Amino acid sequence: MTAAYYRGNKTFEVARIEAQPPGPGEVQVQVAYCGICGTDMHAYHGNMDARVGFERILGHEMSGRIAAVGEGVEGWAQGDAIVVRPLDPGAPNPATEAGYPHVSHNLKFIGLDTDGALQQLWNVPAFTLHRLPEGLRLDHAALIEPVAVACHDVRLSRLQPGEDVVVIGGGPIGILVAMVARAAGGTVVISEVNPHRLAIAGKLGFDTVNPAEADLKAEIEARTGSKGADVVFEVSGTQPGVDAMTAVAATRARIVMVAIHAKKPQVDLFQFFWRELQMIGARVYEPEDYEKAIALVAEGQIDADTVITDVSPLSEIQAAFEALDASPTALKSLIKVGDVA
Repeated sequence: MTAAYYRGNKTFEVARIEAQPPGPGEVQVQVAYCGICGTDMHAYHGNMDARVGFERILGHEMSGRIAAVGEGVEGWAQGDAIVVRPLDPGAPNPATEAGYPHVSHNLKFIGLDTDGALQQLWNVPAFTLHRLPEGLRLDHAALIEPVAVACHDVRLSRLQPGEDVVVIGGGPIGILVAMVARAAGGTVVISEVNPHRLAIAGKLGFDTVNPAEADLKAEIEARTGSKGADVVFEVSGTQPGVDAMTAVAATRARIVMVAIHAKKPQVDLFQFFWRELQMIGARVYEPEDYEKAIALVAEGQIDADTVITDVSPLSEIQAAFEALDASPTALKSLIKVGDVA
């Protein structure tokens, strides 16, 4: 089989390797598609070398079918269409005992801490699997992992139908958060400075504001009768985004921190006192978020054809990462890992 190894210095090596059978409690997955996410790009830039090393197969936004079932695995069969929720909580600890294995103290993220989906045959624990409905296209299904991130963010926000929402940052996750929030009944505005991403957001039917050209706070107040946004998602990972999240928030608004910030941002805590704001941390997803994401993608509430901007074969993974790194227009790039119907 073929696999792509991250070798450091923005370099991948595509190699032929011997497939290993699944162990007890594992299934072997024939990978169809794998998306490139922001974390993969961080690894590509060398920012995670201490964590992933130079023998790692990356990739976790995937879809595929079961190729083989290991000893002790029940309820799954060869040919089942699946996606993988790439979290291994490890040994029991206070977080898992409290019912939060997705933020386990011993969490391993499959595809970063262990080998991932950029290989044609991939052995994973059976407890990570989610079943896909009949007829769901496997390229569209490769979006389920990032959609699950968005579902987790929106669920934790406690968004109610009719509430005003501002999504700060119109990249792949920001766009998906906006679509999930709209499906939940929110009135959504996306704040973004990249004109290409603004155009995609507009194509998807969202109202947008470019804060480099307009006063975002004034725009949101004008749209909400001076109230502000009931729910704000900070997805930009920038200091201006953090400044904006408190500026646009309504009294008792909920602010969800989605982005990972490279440096500790400065937060206007006075606004939390002044308007009784709430900040909510959101990390990855839980099983119910995956099931919700599968339903939204299957129902067509996620415009997968617009979100997926290019697809490359595994043999061209180096060029795909280089192109995505240089492209101002790409949103979600997929790698076609294997020929899986």
